[in-house]
Amino acid sequence: MFKKIALVIPSFLVIFFLFQGVSNADKSGIIKISKFGNTSQLVGAEIIGQLLEMIGEKIEYIYSDKKKVYRSMADGDIDITHEAQGDTYIKELNKGGIKEIKAYDAFLREDWWYPRYVERVCSGLPDWKALNKCSEKFSRENSNGKGLFFTGPIEWQNHDAEKIEALGMNFVVKNLDTAKDIWKKLDEAAKEKIPIVIYNWSPNFIGTKYSGKFVEFPKYDPKCITEPSWGVNPNALYDCGNPTDIFLKLAVNENFETNHPKAYQLIKNITFSSLDIDRMVYYVEWFKVNYTEQEGLKEYHAASQWIKDNKEKWSKWIK
Repeated sequence: MFKKIALVIPSFLVIFFLFQGVSNADKSGIIKISKFGNTSQLVGAEIIGQLLEMIGEKIEYIYSDKKKVYRSMADGDIDITHEAQGDTYIKELNKGGIKEIKAYDAFLREDWWYPRYVERVCSGLPDWKALNKCSEKFSRENSNGKGLFFTGPIEWQNHDAEKIEALGMNFVVKNLDTAKDIWKKLDEAAKEKIPIVIYNWSPNFIGTKYSGKFVEFPKYDPKCITEPSWGVNPNALYDCGNPTDIFLKLAVNENFETNHPKAYQLIKNITFSSLDIDRMVYYVEWFKVNYTEQEGLKEYHAASQWIKDNKEKWSKWIK
């Protein structure tokens, strides 16, 4: 009996270790792309998938929990992640099992923003001091001559009132109920070329609809929100802008090159700019308005439209 068991166990172990580190994609031949984030993450994943299909690859999209997606990629259950970023990603990357392909020429940013035409009436922008000197140009009825800064509901907790006070700015905050209300105010102002400054973020479809810039406040440091003595105002917190260096990245399972060499060559060439990603979101907004009956397909159509409009760019990626 013991001799038979001794023969069986080594055979099992050989098979077990042979399959360690080999991703599921190696067995199925299907490239698994994660979907887990906001609109641009979902559309970007579709774009990558459609490009890979052009070179003959089979694709499957895996909807993942944002907190677990990077561990799943390291384990081989996911092959590609578009818009990888954050502390959880860095933690899993350092553990091993993930290969970072590149950081895109794109970043996450949230802060005060203005349409480009505002620079014609307020010289010195995007510097925050220049904005403050022009504050009365941003005033509205009942703002007592102070500039009005439009943002979302109080629940967003962006600490803009604290920023205004800490930097001694001649502005007041106007909270609106939703993001759509912000875009409505922007549309109304842009139509008449009225100076306006709003809370905006990137990626966002607004970056495609309007050319504009973020206001440049004193550079962010974690101490800005924890130590009053830090920064330009030694007696206050929030005397700085928001973080500006959160870059979006493209990453794959460490065995992806071995399992899918042809696809890997294409993946290495892919890169998106901030404007590219803004357009991904813009196309979704456009399809939501014009093709509401195809709501479930909006990400697919948005990706297809991006590919249609950007052939000159992506054709260089496919060699």
